[in-house]
Amino acid sequence: MRYLSEIAAAWRPLLAATLGMGTGMSIIGTITSAIAPSLVADVGWPKAQFAMIGTLGLVTALAMPFIGRLADLFGVKLTALIGIVAMPLAMLGFSLNGGSFDIYLAVYIFQGVICVTTTATVYTRLVVQHIVHARGLGLAIAACGPALFAAIGGPVINEYVEANGWAATYRMLAVFTACAGLVVFMLIPSGRAHAVLAAEPGRRARDDYPEIFRTRAFWLLLGAMYLCNLPLTLILVQLKMLVLDQGISGEGASIMFTALAVGMLLGRFVTGVALDRFAPQVVSFVMLALPGLGLFVLASSWDAPAVVTAAIFSLGFAVGAEGDILAFLVARHFRTAIYSSVLGLLTGVCSLAAASGAALLSWTLARTGSFDTFLVTVGVSVLAGALLLLMLRKGPQVEEALGEPVPA
Repeated sequence: MRYLSEIAAAWRPLLAATLGMGTGMSIIGTITSAIAPSLVADVGWPKAQFAMIGTLGLVTALAMPFIGRLADLFGVKLTALIGIVAMPLAMLGFSLNGGSFDIYLAVYIFQGVICVTTTATVYTRLVVQHIVHARGLGLAIAACGPALFAAIGGPVINEYVEANGWAATYRMLAVFTACAGLVVFMLIPSGRAHAVLAAEPGRRARDDYPEIFRTRAFWLLLGAMYLCNLPLTLILVQLKMLVLDQGISGEGASIMFTALAVGMLLGRFVTGVALDRFAPQVVSFVMLALPGLGLFVLASSWDAPAVVTAAIFSLGFAVGAEGDILAFLVARHFRTAIYSSVLGLLTGVCSLAAASGAALLSWTLARTGSFDTFLVTVGVSVLAGALLLLMLRKGPQVEEALGEPVPA
């Protein structure tokens, strides 16, 4: 009863985190996927030119550590406000590009640097600050925000752009993100109730970062997250091509995408509850080693639809689990006062790993014409990364007294 009552007591910051992540920077992929075909066809940009924007993920990776530091220094409310104001401006800027790719690119960079204050690096701090015993479940609930937006908002945006065009759709999204941002800002607690730990006044980067870099857990998490995120580009960008390569097409391919989505949702909740109840390093190993087996299966000659579906499900399960695992382990091994600083660094590493994986996939496909070499390579890397998490010391979780002042 205490487990669920803690979730109920923290409903306001939990709702703020869930809605904030579900209407912030994390939804840009869904928006771009729905609008891009109409935009590119209307303004006449070459598809190869438009595909260049994918490389700008590295800009976001570089911004993440700074965003995390801001959240630790000034709290969630002030840090998130930056992105809450910037998101509608970015949507409006996209609507006014007038067919200029340079303007679109400039707005995209602005969005990729400024709007990341509305991502998990900032909003999960609310969960960590206000929930201790049910922290894994709380993080799982917050992580469902973007998935719910994709499921509900994706089709709505697609229909709207078909009926009204890309410029009108961006203007509609400017109004939507402004209204949603206002609600999120009002939900973020300004008071001190349920707060876990006070950010220490006067703390400086030269005090905190040496502490982070001296911590064994940071380097284990860095290595694990890099190795486990190498196949991310395959899951997010190349999945349909991979499925077709397995000899599955048509209705079968749609089933694979459903299996991926179901796996992600189940991965979040199963992992969240398991982290609260069992040894976190063991749970992390099991959940993140699962896709390694799936990758080996996809590289094998076992290409029956049921087998491929199970392998795709395992990939989705791990993607869903990973967000919970990273946030939970950072909260477990580091003081809450530096939580977002650490998470920002490690999130940047995840983005770097995804870009590295994309380069590796391109290189292996150019030389072999097959996904198999990449699948085996990243399968080994995922298992190695999961093994690193077993090396985390159990260590006592710091359960700070509720009620101490924290910048919200």
